[in-house]
Formats: sequence, C-alpha cells, structure tokens
Amino acid sequence: MAKRLVALWAVMLMVAGVRVEAADPSALLADAEAMPGFLPLYWHPDRGDLHADIGGLDGPLIYYTGLSQGVGSNDLGLDRGRLGDNHLVQFERVGSKVLLKALNTRYVARSESTAERVAVQEAFAQSVLWGFEVAAEGDGKLIIDLTDFVQRDAMALGRWLKAQSEGSYRVEPSRSAVHLPRTRSFPNNTEIDALLTYTGEPQGELLATVAPDASAVTVHSHHSFVRLPDNGYEPIAYDPRAGFIEDGEATLIYDFASPIEAPIKSAYARRHRLKKADPTAPMSPAVEPIVYYVDPGVPEPIRGALIEGASWWNQAFEAAGYRDAFQVRLLPEGADPMDVRYNVIQWVHRSTRGWSYGASIRDPRTEEIIKGHVTLGSLRVRQDYLIAEGLLAPYDDDPQIDRLKAFALARIRQLSAHEVGHTLGLAHNFAASTQDRASVMDYPHPLVTVDATGEIDVTDAYDEGIGEWDKRAILWGYQDFPPEADSDAARAEIMAETLAAGFEFVADEHARGSQRSEAGPAHPLGSLWDNGSDPVAELNRVMAVRAAALAGFSEQVIQPGEPMAHLEDVLVPTYLMHRYQVQAAATRLGGQHFTYAMRGDGQRTSKPVAAAEQRTALASMLDTVSPDTLMLPTELVLSIPPRPPQSGVSRELFPRETGYVFAPAAAAATAAQLTVGELLDPRRAARLNNQTMVSGTLPDFAEVLREGRAHIWAEQSNGALGIMERRVQLTWVNELGVLVNNENAAAQVRADAMLSLTEIAEEAQKQARSRDSSWRAHGLLIERLIQGVMASDQPLQVAPVKVPPGSPI
Repeated sequence: MAKRLVALWAVMLMVAGVRVEAADPSALLADAEAMPGFLPLYWHPDRGDLHADIGGLDGPLIYYTGLSQGVGSNDLGLDRGRLGDNHLVQFERVGSKVLLKALNTRYVARSESTAERVAVQEAFAQSVLWGFEVAAEGDGKLIIDLTDFVQRDAMALGRWLKAQSEGSYRVEPSRSAVHLPRTRSFPNNTEIDALLTYTGEPQGELLATVAPDASAVTVHSHHSFVRLPDNGYEPIAYDPRAGFIEDGEATLIYDFASPIEAPIKSAYARRHRLKKADPTAPMSPAVEPIVYYVDPGVPEPIRGALIEGASWWNQAFEAAGYRDAFQVRLLPEGADPMDVRYNVIQWVHRSTRGWSYGASIRDPRTEEIIKGHVTLGSLRVRQDYLIAEGLLAPYDDDPQIDRLKAFALARIRQLSAHEVGHTLGLAHNFAASTQDRASVMDYPHPLVTVDATGEIDVTDAYDEGIGEWDKRAILWGYQDFPPEADSDAARAEIMAETLAAGFEFVADEHARGSQRSEAGPAHPLGSLWDNGSDPVAELNRVMAVRAAALAGFSEQVIQPGEPMAHLEDVLVPTYLMHRYQVQAAATRLGGQHFTYAMRGDGQRTSKPVAAAEQRTALASMLDTVSPDTLMLPTELVLSIPPRPPQSGVSRELFPRETGYVFAPAAAAATAAQLTVGELLDPRRAARLNNQTMVSGTLPDFAEVLREGRAHIWAEQSNGALGIMERRVQLTWVNELGVLVNNENAAAQVRADAMLSLTEIAEEAQKQARSRDSSWRAHGLLIERLIQGVMASDQPLQVAPVKVPPGSPI
C-alpha cells in the first residue's frame, strides 16, 4: 500500500509540473553488465534494456547507422553492410530530457564572431533525432535508456519498402531486441546492434523470394557513436579535374562568413588521413598506414584475388613517396565489419546479381574518411565465369576450367581495386579505357581478341596493376609536403603536370545515361564497359569477336549433364556482347570533346566531333542491325529446348513471345532495341540539330533518320532474313512514335520524327501491296501504327521487348 501511495504521489508531482529527481545510478545499474568505453553502456539481461552514460561527453560526435544483416534482394538494395546517413550530433540536456540533435554542417559561418555563427545557426534547420528521459543521474553520470532508440526504424526500411511497392511495414517491438553479441564499446567508438522485425501485409514479389515469411521480415540495424577526430587533419579543396568524388549538394558547404569577393559555396576532397614519418624524404613510411580488412567469409581462390587487387593501391602510394602505406589483411576473428575502426572489404550475397559499392563514413566537417566500407556482390564472379563460357566453349574433351577461373579472377582483382578506390575518395574516370586502360576507376569490358587461327583469346581480358591516372590522382590527393612548402601551390603544380601529360577525365554525370535506354552521354571518350581510343573502330572489332564467338557456340559452352536449355543463359551475354560498344560509338553522334577546364589552366573547353567521325559511327551502328548480323544459326536455335522443371525463365533470358519456346526473332529484337534506342535518343537528337549552328557540315537529326530509313528499308527478303528485317523496322517505327509524343523532346526533334514517319508510311503502303503475305501484313501494321501516332497522344504501339540486363559485368 505504501509503495502505491509513493507512486501516486510521484505522478501527481509530475502533473503539477514539479520535477521528480532522477534515480540514483548505482541503484538503476546494480544488476547491469557494464561495457566501459567512449559511450559507456549498461546491459540489463533480465529486462533486455540498454542504458548509456552520456555524462562524460563534452561536445559533438559522429553518429551513423547501417544494416549488419540485410534482406538479400538486389532489387531492394537492403544489403548486409549497407551504410546509412552519418551525422554530426550532440546530446543536449533540457530539464528532465536529453535531446539527440543532428547539427547542420552544410550551412556555416567560419568566423571568430559568435554573432555571425549564431546568425547562421538560427537561419537553418537542425534535426532532433530522438528525445530521451533522464533515467538516472549522479556521481558525474547522466544515464539514458537507449533501448527504444536503437530499436526504431533508423534506416527507414518501412518507407523504402513502401516506395518499392512491397507493402506497408513497421517495426514490431515485441519481435525486436538489442543484439548483444555485436554491441560493444571501445575508447573512441561505441557499436550497438539491434534485431528488428518489420511486420506488414506483403504486396510485392521481392520479399517473398528472400524471407521465410514475407509478413515478418527480420534484419539487424547497427548504430555507431564515434569520437570526433582530432584537429590534425588538413582538408583540401575539391578540384573537379583531380578525379575525386563529388556528391553535389550532399557535400557542398555554404560559408556565409566568406568575403564578398570569395565564393560562398565550397567543397572538400574526401580522403583518408595519411602523413609521412619524414615528409622531407622522397620515400618514407607513413605515421599510420591505411589498412583494409577482407571479410573472412570470402572463399578461396576469390579471397586471394580480392586481397591482391586491393593491394594494387600500394603501387599508387609508392609513386607518391610512401613505403607500405597501404596494406590489406584478413579481418581478425571476432572483429565486426560494422566497427568504425576497420576499413573493410565485405563479401555480400544476394538472390540475384547486382552492383558492388565503395562507401565511406566521413567527418561531416572536413570530409576526412574515417571508415572505408566496400560491398562486393558475390554473384559477380559467376557472371564473369558465364561470359567466359560463351567465349571459350570450354567443355570439350579437355575442359579448360583453369582458363575460365583465370578470366573470372582477373575481373575480381580489378573489381576489388575499383571499389577500394572509391573508399579512398576517387571517382569514376570513364575516359581511362581510351588511354590504354589508365585507371581501375573505369568500368572494364574484357579485351577479347581473335587470333590468326580464328580462336578466341582472353589472355589480356583484364589489366593488372594500378593505372597511371590512379597514381596521378593519389599523388594530388595524398602527397604530404614538407613543412616549408606551399601545399596549395605544390598541388597546383601536380595538377598542371597531369594535364600536360594528356590524361583525360570524364566523370559519372557525363558518361551515364537514362534508365530507359542508357543513351544520352555526349563525350566521345566517356563510356562504360568499353575499350580502345576509337569507339567506332572498337565496335567493328567487337562485332568480329562476336561473330567468332557465335560461330563457335555449341553445347560445349555448358557442362556435361547440364540441361541443354541452359545454352540460352550463356548465349545472352555472347549475343549481346556489343551492347556497350554500341553505346560508346553513339557518343560520337552530336558528341563534344570537352574538359573540366578552369580559367588559365590551358585546357581546351569543347569542340564537336568531326563530321566524318560522326557519319562513320552512324554507318557502323546501322550495320549492327543488319539481318545477317542478327541471325542465329538454325542448328543453335534447335538446340535450345523449353526450360525443364525447376529451371524457369528469368529476366536474364531473352523475352518470350512464343510461350516457353525459344524465340530467335525476339532475341534479334533485343539487339535492335539497343541500337535503335541509342540512335533515336531525344537528347542526342537535339544535340545533332544543335551542332549545325556551329557548322553546317555536321550531320543533323534528319540525316540520321534518312540514313536509318535507307539502311533498314533497303531490302525486302524472304524467309528468316525477312523476319529480321521486319523486326528492325517495327522497332524503328515504335521508337519514332514514342519520340513524336515525347513532350520533353525538343520541338524540332519531334517534327523531324513526324516527317520521317510520314515518309515511312508511304513505304508501308508499298509493302501492303506486296505479293508476300508476311510483308503485306507488315505494311498494314506499320501504316496503322503511324496513323495511331499522328491521331492521338496515346498512339497504338507494339510493346517493346525487354532487353536482358547487362550491367554490371
């Protein structure tokens, strides 16, 4: 009875606004298991509660989240090891509450004036991430309960799953808990893990493929509290020519205390802290080397390949005057890859193949990298192996397994180096492939050749070692200059030497295209998965390799005892081998050579691709949709039966218009779609018209349409060749119809497309009078499609084929 009265009295005091004294820490923590460290933790095993002592904190810290256990679906992207946002935060006591506030590091005033700093702080929003009640206080301790905080949806999975049309999901507290084995505290960081179960009504298809019960999806969320680095790091200004990562608004800093004559916006290059033991020496060990740790869950021989590829970066640091400053080791037993103390290369499994990533945790104030975190998708190596099978047809009387492994492992070494490069701060350089594979930061296509006997040669498929561009980038970003040196001037000299050496640099935003067609990039040297200094010459060469590979394509591309239907799995990347080089060649149409020139650096700004080069590119691209190029041998077509049970269709196969029977015409349509989509891309078309204002000798979009129509309607063959011709014509008309009704396309581009369709309609009328019934029917369909385009904003269309995914390889 007495206890009830005390409790009631306490409630009455709270209602009356009288502050109730917090509990004594010794009483609250009497039965707790202590974890001393940066943020001292206290675990209550009987209740499953986790408390923290924030009394010793005296300023801001870094807080970030992640997924220590993921969902497993590539399409959802919720991978093991995925990192969330990182913030500069601080705990603020307000009466009986403690607020965890994320500070605004984008809008600042770098001034000694308190008034100036306060003016900016009060002008822009901050974010209170959570509010805690003070659980206990005394003896210098300030205890808060972290349990609900770490069991919240910190990674916004519920919102993400809803956006992906998978359903509405929320964290179910009764099925969630602190995960003690991965909850630890160290002198400079505290790591907390939580098991979270999201419950909801499944609506999509993806969760059901990876979760035992799609209505209850359990993952692990990770929280890291990190002590701020000391003031010994010197940030350097971002330079768009240097090849370092720039995330746009995400990393810009607006300094409102900047002088009027200085820009208000600035950005820092992201990089690790690295100092020479002797900065005056040409070659010196580092004060503290950069060490990366490889996931012990990687099997051999892949593990060895990952370690070797990542270790290539030491070559770049040696070129910058460091001895053994970059090291790669195996992650120690018991170490947590989410722990901020470890730069890691993590091996991540998914249900389908997907991208690899190089992420990092950084000090938001300076962009200093404090943790590099590489995610390597485990199925990538199997895709490379599949590509090699199609090229080599290795399963004869003397299987060439070693050649297949060598091919796949060479790619994995390069992939490891590439993703580690991102975590060192380096951006993609999609021009490197045109300069003798000058960087691991490009996307490499296997450099496959045909020898004098007509055999496929893959011995030089992937380069080895770090590239010359990579060495220049590391030299610029990581050189440690002697104390008496002017580091800004010295870094400017390094950049001048890089430019004088003729290195090309094309960043992501000028090499990647749209999701629909992957078309659009205008720089003739900036492409993904390409080779060679001349994209058109390389396209012609790749087409010859493709022809040789298809000529040798047989049941020897699959292992004995494997279903014959699996020939199609190997055929897809072989048949579409040219897809990336088509995209590279297309950059010449309306293309511009340009640089990230800065006033006074002596670089050219931009110039159009020569007219002859543009017309050569157009001719070579149109050759890729010639009927004989698209044809598959009859013997091969008849060798691919319907898929057996438990080996169903997937997006990695050619589309089906015939039910479950292999459709060579649909395969041809996918190849046609790739080329036609590039030629009729609305942005490229607008650039073609735009360039005629610079020179009347350059081709315009109307010329592309005339040449395309002349090539694609040149013949009216019988039999299989006629089927190929009709599929390409249908693809061309379909894409023109889309262009005519594309409100975002330039007016002249739509007008050009409309005129071309009118001319094609006249050709279709002739086809409709053909003696061949197939051509007569085709002409009627084309005519009807064009009438629909002209008559409505929602034209009659034949559904375009779905091209099997290409990237990543």
